[in-house]
Amino acid sequence: MAVIYVDNKSYEVETGNSLLTTCLSLGLNVPYFCWHPAMQSVGACRQCAVKHFHDEHDTRGRIVMACMSDTKDGMRISIDDPEVKQFRASVIEFLMANHPHDCPVCDEGGECHLQDMTVLTGHVRRTYRFPKRTYQNQNMGPFVNHELNRCIQCYRCVRFYREYAGGHDLDVFGIHDRIYFGRFTDGTLENEFSGNLVEICPTGVFTDKTARSHFTRKWDLQTAPSVCVHCSVGCNTIPGERYGTLRRIRNRFNYEVNGYFLCDRGRYGYEFVNRDSRLRYPLLKNVAGGYAGASLEKATHRLRDMLGMGAGVIGIGSPRASLETNYVLQRFVGPENFYDGHSIEDYRTTKLILDIVRAAEPPVATLHEVARCDAVFILGEDVANTAPIMALALRQSVRQKQYAFTDKLDVPRWNDGGVRQAGAFDTGPFHIATYNKTRLDDIATSVFRAAPADLARFGAAVADAIQKGAEEDQPSENDIDIRAAQVARDLMEAERPLIVFGSGSGEVSIIHSALAVTRNLMAMGKKPQIAPVPPHCNSLGLLSLTGQSIEQALERLYADEVKSLLIVENDLYRVLTVEEAECALDKAAGVVAFDHTSTKTSGAADVTLPVGSFAEASGTYINYEGRCQRFFRVMSPLPENTDPWRRLLDIAKIIIAEAEPASLDLSAKSRWTKLAELNTLDDIVDALVADYPELQAVKDCAPSAAFRIDGMQVARQPQRYSGRTSMLADQTVHEPKPPIDVDSPLNFSMEGYHGEPPAEIIPRFWAPHWNSVQSLNKFQAEVGGPIKNQTPGKRIIAPRRSVGIPEAPPLPEAFTSRTGEWLVVPLYEIFGSEELSVLSPPVRERSPKPYIAISPSDAKKLRLLQGAAVTVSLGDIAVSVEVRLSPDLADGLLGLPLGLPRIPFVHLPAWGTIATGPSPQEAS
Repeated sequence: MAVIYVDNKSYEVETGNSLLTTCLSLGLNVPYFCWHPAMQSVGACRQCAVKHFHDEHDTRGRIVMACMSDTKDGMRISIDDPEVKQFRASVIEFLMANHPHDCPVCDEGGECHLQDMTVLTGHVRRTYRFPKRTYQNQNMGPFVNHELNRCIQCYRCVRFYREYAGGHDLDVFGIHDRIYFGRFTDGTLENEFSGNLVEICPTGVFTDKTARSHFTRKWDLQTAPSVCVHCSVGCNTIPGERYGTLRRIRNRFNYEVNGYFLCDRGRYGYEFVNRDSRLRYPLLKNVAGGYAGASLEKATHRLRDMLGMGAGVIGIGSPRASLETNYVLQRFVGPENFYDGHSIEDYRTTKLILDIVRAAEPPVATLHEVARCDAVFILGEDVANTAPIMALALRQSVRQKQYAFTDKLDVPRWNDGGVRQAGAFDTGPFHIATYNKTRLDDIATSVFRAAPADLARFGAAVADAIQKGAEEDQPSENDIDIRAAQVARDLMEAERPLIVFGSGSGEVSIIHSALAVTRNLMAMGKKPQIAPVPPHCNSLGLLSLTGQSIEQALERLYADEVKSLLIVENDLYRVLTVEEAECALDKAAGVVAFDHTSTKTSGAADVTLPVGSFAEASGTYINYEGRCQRFFRVMSPLPENTDPWRRLLDIAKIIIAEAEPASLDLSAKSRWTKLAELNTLDDIVDALVADYPELQAVKDCAPSAAFRIDGMQVARQPQRYSGRTSMLADQTVHEPKPPIDVDSPLNFSMEGYHGEPPAEIIPRFWAPHWNSVQSLNKFQAEVGGPIKNQTPGKRIIAPRRSVGIPEAPPLPEAFTSRTGEWLVVPLYEIFGSEELSVLSPPVRERSPKPYIAISPSDAKKLRLLQGAAVTVSLGDIAVSVEVRLSPDLADGLLGLPLGLPRIPFVHLPAWGTIATGPSPQEAS
């Protein structure tokens, strides 16, 4: 600890930070532009000037930049000295000389950091009377809008895009006062984190193009804390709503999870909520096979008849549905009739991942810990496509060796420019073993490409090398052994080694090999961590409630043990082949689908009931590390978009109220009676914890609905929210009463608490003088650190060391190619493979056309060129796609990207054949 003096007031502070970080952490208002808590200092804007005095007798002092000055014990500075205030005012006057007078029409207006700093600095009048510098703006794709005339040359954009996120197609051009930040030519920004430029930029140069299509001023957005639904990381988000439409998604800081950033899929994949094809009212299939709208009561009667009063029904849960929804479905049909909604491959791999997470040996790394690991081994997982924000954290991990080198040179870590220049060539060990290229290959120390079976064998070879001590003089002429020994040495020499694996390959033996690596490291006295990647946002939450796979459900259905299917937020055509899904739906006497989005399953159901999406519902997800995170509805509740769990509760209440006691199955009557007694989210959480004591901490992941601050709920609407009396003027002359939310401590109004609530229920970041996203600084005890008091989310899957991890099966045989056949392996695309985000028009615009990846040597044998039309046959399934040459794909493999339009679900890996030309069905 040290003591510093700011304007003659003493403060006790931590050393090792820049002076700007220290001042901001103390709550002092020091203006800045180029500095960012995640990227630290380069001293480009000269806006954070303060006066530094030699000692208490020095009255003259000297002007220094706070972001480039170290915090030292006894130092004396002044923020309010007249000379330094004039200096800052002059700097911003120069920056504003060419800035356009377009605040009223700028998308950034109302949350602009430049506006905040201009007012804070006191620059209120312009004296520049000459023509302003102008630029030609670029079309940067469907996500980001470009308006360079507003640029103040802070360099944040290129620093983030190139240095932090690893992008290559955005750069700085020009010199002196004619600097251009953009692409060499017009075109879509290629990096998957480009949307962060919207929040990184302190002005309106880079703005959200999707929000512009339904523009609303920031003070008119109703917001609430939420969680991203597009992968298993569980990034914290702040959705914004107006007029019943979801307008945008912004990052919500979580120190242990996503920090300051989101991937583009999470930021722009929200438009599925606004689709015209949303399910809005109950639908009943008639005798002619068509559908007609119906009331909830009528749909419930049909459902009751199909369920046979509780006998013979299967409930299929969903890994994209909340923990509460899956629990209520389980209680609705009975635990013995509740089944997992993963594909068969995902069930096997995810179940093993859950067992590993529960065992807590080795421990699971948070993303904050991932970024600080000093050696990484990725085995079999394309992280950049299946968990993109984890890939961003992994990019920071390679800098740990760089930091270790510059620490010896006494270059402080906050001096980003100095660290990058002094340690430019010192990057940490980063090993990747996958069957196709990844977007992390550019930072890899070594890359190993092989079929899934050989990846598992490679992981086992690394584990063996660790067990043997990875001695350098171990003789070997086997290339795999040499590569494995290198990986083993780097992991053993690291202080914080990390093993990354997941369910993406569908090969369970890969996960067992990754686990063997970590266990052998632990046996050698090391402290490794793991980062498993399940397939969906609530995969671990779903599997915490059931141990029964969808495969078992189908067996019971075909054996006539059950008659009907109750499917909640799941499309069977994405977890089963077309033939399997159609056979199951045809076999069932009745099919009931609950969903917010129209799918092939909802289109084949006898009864379809609409439910709310993540923006219209409240609940809990459990992410890859076992962290429970609560999300809250941001849109006002309506009957057609109620919570999925509430829809099930309403149906149970109708059945109990209307059915004659003698007609009810006793077990079903008991279940539905208990469900009918539940009314709120808190009621469900209490019942869930009673049935699953190991999930006790679910209650602690967010305050209950009864929570109040000074007797008030937390306001979803900001104090400047406008138009309440006119929003519904076309329907009524009266201002409606705000909806009452019985499931959260949040209020659908601008009336309520506007201070600093608990971290889990912060609906937006705002503070006096700080309207931009930089206001987050005021919510942190130390800038860049956790939110005051606590971090949102609690790891609720309590470690249970008694959990038995299944014994590893024998290693698969080494891959051998077959004449005339290829092993088809699953590929993933960040834009296109995920079920919900692909329904968003801007994401769909970034999605590739359906393709099959093949190595150039295999393509040469088949005389195939890039873009050629081919048909891949896997048993009875034929897929017509274009050819994409992939030099990194091993010979004998074909890569099929699952989830893309026109590519049906297939159980992979599987052997298939390839023929030129489209299939007969495609040709017709």
